[in-house]
Amino acid sequence: MSAVLAQNAEQLPGWLGSLGPGRLLLLALGLLACGSAYGFLSWRVTRYLVTDTELRIRTGLLFRRTAHLRLDRIQSIDITRPLLARALGVAKLKMDVVGSGEADELAYLGEEEARALRAELLARAAGIAPEAVPSAGEAPARELHQVDPGTLVRALALTGRVWAPVVVTLVVAPLLWWFSDSLFATAAFLLPMLAAIWRAGLGTFLLQYGWTVSESPDGLRLDHGLLQRDHATVPPGRVQSVRLVEPLLWRARGWVRVELRVAGEGTESGLLVPVAPRRLAADLVGRILPGLDIEGTLAAITPVPRRARWAAPVRRVGYGLGVTPSVFVARSGRLRRVHELVPHAKVQSVRLTRGPWTRLLGLAHIHVDHGANGTASARLLDAAQAEREVAAQAVRSRLGRRTAVPERWLTGGG
Repeated sequence: MSAVLAQNAEQLPGWLGSLGPGRLLLLALGLLACGSAYGFLSWRVTRYLVTDTELRIRTGLLFRRTAHLRLDRIQSIDITRPLLARALGVAKLKMDVVGSGEADELAYLGEEEARALRAELLARAAGIAPEAVPSAGEAPARELHQVDPGTLVRALALTGRVWAPVVVTLVVAPLLWWFSDSLFATAAFLLPMLAAIWRAGLGTFLLQYGWTVSESPDGLRLDHGLLQRDHATVPPGRVQSVRLVEPLLWRARGWVRVELRVAGEGTESGLLVPVAPRRLAADLVGRILPGLDIEGTLAAITPVPRRARWAAPVRRVGYGLGVTPSVFVARSGRLRRVHELVPHAKVQSVRLTRGPWTRLLGLAHIHVDHGANGTASARLLDAAQAEREVAAQAVRSRLGRRTAVPERWLTGGG
């Protein structure tokens, strides 16, 4: 259908005009009614069952699907309430399970029923006796921080993701219209650019509005959203790496963005807090990686050798490597500084790579792979130092896994 419309784009206005406004309105209403009826019937036939070992979800009106989710494999359970669902008093559950390619959803339940089911599933996943599950309830939470809306607006305004597409649109759109004199070509350029501006600006603000971080026995809870409210939990023990992001214009204000890499789907965009003072960000990271001194960890980073300027004259200034008894730290970025921290216990493999030019300069790169299908890379290191660090990191990772706490819900494990 899309290909046919694209090939006949010039004739589309004529086709629509021949229908007349009345028929167009009836067509739109008919499509809306059909879609609504199909969605309602699909919801009516959805069923779920909780047993001692699994959650079964049966969905589908025309094509039936039954999912069997083992409770001991559940990594996170989040509650999402889109705008219309909030108006109707319903919510959906989103569950990440080890080995599942994508999150399974159970939609829609009453808000109280959704919260009660989430608490029951977490209790069963934690190994609580079946007879004690009904009285377990949802674990209490204590608020740690809520992002101020004014701070969020200023932080978004000071990032290139917002104003860069605006500048490109204001420059390119008039030139495209001037040289092509084609409304279709100009619209084809404007639509994706306006979508990018929406996502980076107002869309991000609506998503991150009221971002609240709370602490509970089952992990750090995240609540956010103005139109659509999301309730997520950072799974204890499932965090594979932490990223501290500092855009250039944030540094003078001492702001930091904290991102997480979690095994499985994880939280929305892998985000712990969109913007926070550096001291507060260090405190939040310390609750995920207990005993970690952020300031001391970042102070332990050493820059790359001066000869690295022959490989990356500009970028080499941002590169660095740091190692503490608990984490591996890789630094990158000159304008957008990023520190990636990987606990030794989460390292899956460590690699050393050298290209022809870096070999000639006596340099090498270290790549540390973790359990969230990600990699932290320390680039342009002295080759001898890199070889020593690779050997030492293998030992640190092995020892870290031996002393790591169990990754279970409601155990206080990190």
